[in-house]
This record gives sequence, structure tokens and C-alpha cells, in this order.
Amino acid sequence: MNTTPPRAFLPAGLRSPGRWAVLPAAVLAGAVLGGGYGALKTPEYAATSYVIVVPAEKSDPAAALGFAQAYGRVATDIAVTGDAQVWAGVTADTLRKNVLAATSPDAPMISITARSAKPAQAVSMADGVARALVLNSTHVAGSTGVKVVQFSRATKPVAPVSPSAPLSALVGGCAGGLLGGLVLLVRPKRPASRDGARHSRQATAPAPSAPVPVPAVAQHQPEAV
Repeated sequence: MNTTPPRAFLPAGLRSPGRWAVLPAAVLAGAVLGGGYGALKTPEYAATSYVIVVPAEKSDPAAALGFAQAYGRVATDIAVTGDAQVWAGVTADTLRKNVLAATSPDAPMISITARSAKPAQAVSMADGVARALVLNSTHVAGSTGVKVVQFSRATKPVAPVSPSAPLSALVGGCAGGLLGGLVLLVRPKRPASRDGARHSRQATAPAPSAPVPVPAVAQHQPEAV
């Protein structure tokens, strides 16, 4: 009768359930860290102002699209060298870090988005950069043949654009689960237990061979006279 314990037939992962505890622990740790980051981080607000590049009289309308791309690339530089920092009430370094200008490939329009912890300051930064672009284009309109005009002023944001604490916790939990799964994949397997190794050796050991019979020695009997 086979007396091998049942656990010898179970997979290695089921015989060591503590190994799989890494995954839920990683998910929990990621959710806690992500939620804490979302709760402690200062919320950010975004405001967007729009300007459009229009050709001057007797100018090629197609040139406006090219100048819109050019103004979009140097928007923050023009704002820093101009009066945008005075109108926005922030430093030049703040404008460079928190203002983003984007252009459209189909229309000569530039969107200027500013981010700040204060909604009113985000509006002032976006409108300040837009105003600096309008003023700069007026000074060089004679050589460029185009000018920038205000298309839409920024509106005061009512909700932050930074992720909330529940969303940060969800993202952190997903990231923790991914890292925990990677740890399980790259972690080396434990060596087989003593009982499993012993039963494995017994199963693979060759069966003892049958004894070879020794031939009987013939007894010498005397011949009759």
C-alpha cells in the first residue's frame, strides 16, 4: 500500500501558500501609498486661453498657419521677455514650468494652458501669455505680415485637474499588483522538501535484480566393479 502523503502530489505553489501573499500585500501597499499621495498633494487647476493668427492686408492667408506654429513654439519665451509675468503676477520660472502652448495642424490657432494651485492665478497666467503674444505680434506685423488676436479669454476653473484620492488609490493599487506579479515571476523557486526528494529518489531508483541461481555441483559416485 502506498503511504506517500497527499501533499506530495500538490503543485509547489499550493504547498507554499505564503508565497502568493506577496500579491495582495503589494496591491494594498500601492493603494495606501497612492491614496495618501492624492490626499496630501495640493490640487491643481487649469485655465486655457485661445489666440488666432490672422494675415494682414495683401498677405498670403496660408502664411498664417506657418506663423501660428512658430508662435506656439516660442510662446513661453515671448511671455517671459514681455510683460506676461507682470500681468500674471508670477515669476518667469513659474511661467516656463506651468504654461503649455499647443497648435493645430488645420487652423492657425494657439491654445495656451496654465496650471496653478489657485484658479484665479491660472486664469491670469493664461491670459497674460496670450496678451504678450498679441503685443509682440503687433510690433513685428510689418515684417511678418500676420498678427495675433485674442480669440477667447480663459475662464475660471471650478474643479481641479489633478487626480483625486480615490483615483490615486486605484492607480496605486494597480501598480502595486503589477509589481507584485513581477516579483512572483522573477523570484526563484524553493528547493524541494526532504520528503518530496526522498519519495522522488525512491520512485526513480531501479528495482533490485533477481538473484542469479548458482549451478549445482555434480556429486562423484564410485563406479561398480
